[in-house]
Amino acid sequence: MSLALITFLFFSFSSEEKFQESLVNLKDLSTEFVYEIRYATPNNFIGETLYDCAECLLRPEVAEALLQANQYFCEKGFRIKIYDCYRPLDVQKKMWAKVPRPTYVGNPYGNGSIHNKGAAVDITLETLEGCYVEMGSDYDYFGREAHIDNYNFSKEILANRKLLIDGMRMFGFNTIRTEWWHFSYKRNWSYKTLNVPLPCD
Repeated sequence: MSLALITFLFFSFSSEEKFQESLVNLKDLSTEFVYEIRYATPNNFIGETLYDCAECLLRPEVAEALLQANQYFCEKGFRIKIYDCYRPLDVQKKMWAKVPRPTYVGNPYGNGSIHNKGAAVDITLETLEGCYVEMGSDYDYFGREAHIDNYNFSKEILANRKLLIDGMRMFGFNTIRTEWWHFSYKRNWSYKTLNVPLPCD
Protein backbone atom coordinates (compact mmCIF):
# COMPACT_ATOMS: atom_id res chain seq x y z
CA MET A 1 0.00 0.00 0.00
CA SER A 2 1.37 3.40 -0.97
CA LEU A 3 2.07 6.17 1.53
CA ALA A 4 -0.43 8.40 -0.27
CA LEU A 5 -3.18 5.80 0.09
CA ILE A 6 -2.37 5.22 3.76
CA THR A 7 -2.52 8.97 4.38
CA PHE A 8 -5.84 9.21 2.52
CA LEU A 9 -7.37 6.37 4.52
CA PHE A 10 -6.11 7.81 7.81
CA PHE A 11 -7.71 11.17 7.20
CA SER A 12 -10.87 9.58 5.84
CA PHE A 13 -11.34 7.45 8.94
CA SER A 14 -10.36 10.35 11.21
CA SER A 15 -12.95 12.59 9.56
CA GLU A 16 -15.59 9.86 9.80
CA GLU A 17 -14.83 9.32 13.48
CA LYS A 18 -15.06 13.04 14.14
CA PHE A 19 -18.40 13.18 12.31
CA GLN A 20 -19.70 10.24 14.31
CA GLU A 21 -19.04 12.13 17.52
CA SER A 22 -20.58 15.41 16.38
CA LEU A 23 -23.67 16.75 18.09
CA VAL A 24 -25.70 19.87 17.38
CA ASN A 25 -27.76 21.97 19.77
CA LEU A 26 -31.37 22.04 18.63
CA LYS A 27 -31.81 25.58 19.97
CA ASP A 28 -29.24 26.77 17.42
CA LEU A 29 -31.36 25.37 14.57
CA SER A 30 -34.90 26.41 15.48
CA THR A 31 -36.95 28.46 17.92
CA GLU A 32 -40.15 26.52 17.24
CA PHE A 33 -39.72 23.81 19.88
CA VAL A 34 -40.81 23.89 23.51
CA TYR A 35 -38.54 22.41 26.18
CA GLU A 36 -39.15 20.72 29.51
CA ILE A 37 -35.89 18.86 30.06
CA ARG A 38 -36.94 16.89 33.11
CA TYR A 39 -33.49 15.52 33.95
CA ALA A 40 -32.23 19.07 34.47
CA THR A 41 -34.69 19.21 37.39
CA PRO A 42 -35.57 16.84 40.24
CA ASN A 43 -38.98 16.28 38.60
CA ASN A 44 -38.16 12.87 37.12
CA PHE A 45 -38.38 9.18 38.02
CA ILE A 46 -35.07 9.34 39.93
CA GLY A 47 -36.10 12.41 41.93
CA GLU A 48 -32.68 14.00 41.43
CA THR A 49 -31.22 16.61 39.08
CA LEU A 50 -29.12 14.60 36.61
CA TYR A 51 -28.15 17.28 34.04
CA ASP A 52 -26.23 20.45 34.85
CA CYS A 53 -28.24 22.36 32.23
CA ALA A 54 -31.30 21.96 30.03
CA GLU A 55 -29.90 21.40 26.55
CA CYS A 56 -31.05 19.23 23.65
CA LEU A 57 -28.12 17.82 21.66
CA LEU A 58 -28.61 15.46 18.71
CA ARG A 59 -26.76 14.00 15.76
CA PRO A 60 -27.10 16.41 12.83
CA GLU A 61 -29.30 14.17 10.67
CA VAL A 62 -31.50 13.32 13.67
CA ALA A 63 -31.96 17.01 14.40
CA GLU A 64 -32.85 17.64 10.74
CA ALA A 65 -35.47 14.88 10.81
CA LEU A 66 -36.92 16.33 14.02
CA LEU A 67 -37.12 19.78 12.43
CA GLN A 68 -39.12 18.28 9.54
CA ALA A 69 -41.41 16.45 11.95
CA ASN A 70 -42.05 19.62 13.93
CA GLN A 71 -42.95 21.49 10.75
CA TYR A 72 -45.44 18.73 9.95
CA PHE A 73 -47.05 19.05 13.40
CA CYS A 74 -47.08 22.86 13.22
CA GLU A 75 -49.08 22.67 10.01
CA LYS A 76 -51.65 20.66 11.97
CA GLY A 77 -51.80 23.14 14.86
CA PHE A 78 -49.30 21.49 17.22
CA ARG A 79 -45.62 21.65 18.10
CA ILE A 80 -43.14 19.31 19.73
CA LYS A 81 -42.35 19.63 23.41
CA ILE A 82 -39.00 18.04 24.27
CA TYR A 83 -38.31 16.11 27.46
CA ASP A 84 -34.94 14.58 26.63
CA CYS A 85 -32.38 14.23 23.82
CA TYR A 86 -28.72 13.20 24.09
CA ARG A 87 -27.84 11.68 27.45
CA PRO A 88 -24.22 11.12 28.57
CA LEU A 89 -23.39 7.52 29.43
CA ASP A 90 -22.44 8.50 33.00
CA VAL A 91 -26.03 9.69 33.54
CA GLN A 92 -27.30 6.40 32.13
CA LYS A 93 -25.24 4.60 34.77
CA LYS A 94 -26.86 6.68 37.53
CA MET A 95 -30.31 5.81 36.20
CA TRP A 96 -29.44 2.11 36.01
CA ALA A 97 -28.11 2.13 39.57
CA LYS A 98 -31.50 3.41 40.77
CA VAL A 99 -33.78 1.47 38.39
CA PRO A 100 -32.07 -1.61 36.88
CA ARG A 101 -35.09 -2.55 34.77
CA PRO A 102 -34.20 -2.94 31.05
CA THR A 103 -37.87 -2.62 30.07
CA TYR A 104 -37.62 1.06 30.98
CA VAL A 105 -33.93 1.92 31.46
CA GLY A 106 -31.24 0.91 28.96
CA ASN A 107 -28.41 -1.09 30.55
CA PRO A 108 -25.28 1.13 30.25
CA TYR A 109 -23.08 -1.94 30.59
CA GLY A 110 -24.81 -3.61 27.66
CA ASN A 111 -26.16 -1.79 24.62
CA GLY A 112 -27.07 1.29 26.64
CA SER A 113 -29.73 3.69 25.41
CA ILE A 114 -30.11 5.27 21.98
CA HIS A 115 -30.13 8.54 23.95
CA ASN A 116 -26.44 7.86 24.66
CA LYS A 117 -25.83 7.99 20.91
CA GLY A 118 -27.62 11.33 20.41
CA ALA A 119 -30.17 9.57 18.21
CA ALA A 120 -33.31 9.42 20.38
CA VAL A 121 -35.77 11.95 21.71
CA ASP A 122 -38.44 11.88 24.39
CA ILE A 123 -41.26 14.19 23.33
CA THR A 124 -44.93 15.05 23.45
CA LEU A 125 -47.15 17.55 21.66
CA GLU A 126 -48.79 20.77 22.72
CA THR A 127 -50.99 23.11 20.74
CA LEU A 128 -49.49 26.17 19.06
CA GLU A 129 -51.23 28.18 21.79
CA GLY A 130 -49.32 26.25 24.44
CA CYS A 131 -52.17 24.03 25.60
CA TYR A 132 -51.58 20.57 27.08
CA VAL A 133 -52.29 17.54 24.88
CA GLU A 134 -53.42 14.47 26.85
CA MET A 135 -51.49 11.26 26.09
CA GLY A 136 -52.84 8.99 28.82
CA SER A 137 -49.91 9.10 31.24
CA ASP A 138 -47.17 11.39 32.39
CA TYR A 139 -43.70 11.25 30.87
CA ASP A 140 -41.50 8.51 32.36
CA TYR A 141 -44.46 6.70 33.86
CA PHE A 142 -43.43 3.07 34.24
CA GLY A 143 -46.66 1.17 33.79
CA ARG A 144 -49.25 -0.19 31.38
CA GLU A 145 -50.76 3.25 30.79
CA ALA A 146 -47.57 4.32 28.96
CA HIS A 147 -47.53 1.36 26.55
CA ILE A 148 -48.34 2.17 22.94
CA ASP A 149 -50.22 -1.11 22.51
CA ASN A 150 -52.65 -0.18 25.29
CA TYR A 151 -55.88 1.02 23.67
CA ASN A 152 -57.93 1.32 26.85
CA PHE A 153 -58.25 5.09 26.50
CA SER A 154 -60.71 7.66 25.24
CA LYS A 155 -60.96 8.37 21.52
CA GLU A 156 -59.26 11.72 22.14
CA ILE A 157 -56.20 10.20 23.80
CA LEU A 158 -55.92 7.47 21.16
CA ALA A 159 -56.15 10.13 18.42
CA ASN A 160 -53.45 12.22 20.11
CA ARG A 161 -51.11 9.25 20.36
CA LYS A 162 -51.79 8.24 16.77
CA LEU A 163 -50.99 11.76 15.59
CA LEU A 164 -47.68 11.78 17.46
CA ILE A 165 -46.59 8.27 16.54
CA ASP A 166 -47.64 8.37 12.90
CA GLY A 167 -46.07 11.79 12.43
CA MET A 168 -42.73 10.77 13.89
CA ARG A 169 -42.63 7.55 11.88
CA MET A 170 -43.08 9.56 8.70
CA PHE A 171 -39.72 11.23 9.34
CA GLY A 172 -37.69 8.16 10.20
CA PHE A 173 -38.31 7.64 13.90
CA ASN A 174 -39.15 4.28 15.46
CA THR A 175 -41.17 3.62 18.61
CA ILE A 176 -40.73 1.29 21.56
CA ARG A 177 -43.67 -0.57 23.04
CA THR A 178 -43.42 0.61 26.65
CA GLU A 179 -43.04 4.40 26.18
CA TRP A 180 -45.35 6.51 24.03
CA TRP A 181 -42.90 9.46 24.29
CA HIS A 182 -39.72 7.71 23.06
CA PHE A 183 -38.56 7.88 19.44
CA SER A 184 -35.28 6.49 18.11
CA TYR A 185 -33.94 7.56 14.74
CA LYS A 186 -33.92 4.63 12.34
CA ARG A 187 -30.20 4.63 11.49
CA ASN A 188 -28.97 4.81 15.07
CA TRP A 189 -26.83 1.63 14.84
CA SER A 190 -24.18 3.59 12.94
CA TYR A 191 -23.55 5.98 15.84
CA LYS A 192 -21.11 5.52 18.69
CA THR A 193 -22.17 5.61 22.32
CA LEU A 194 -20.95 8.90 23.82
CA ASN A 195 -20.11 10.26 27.23
CA VAL A 196 -19.52 13.86 26.18
CA PRO A 197 -20.67 16.32 28.90
CA LEU A 198 -23.49 18.69 28.12
CA PRO A 199 -22.21 22.17 27.12
CA CYS A 200 -23.16 24.08 30.25
CA ASP A 201 -21.78 27.59 30.87
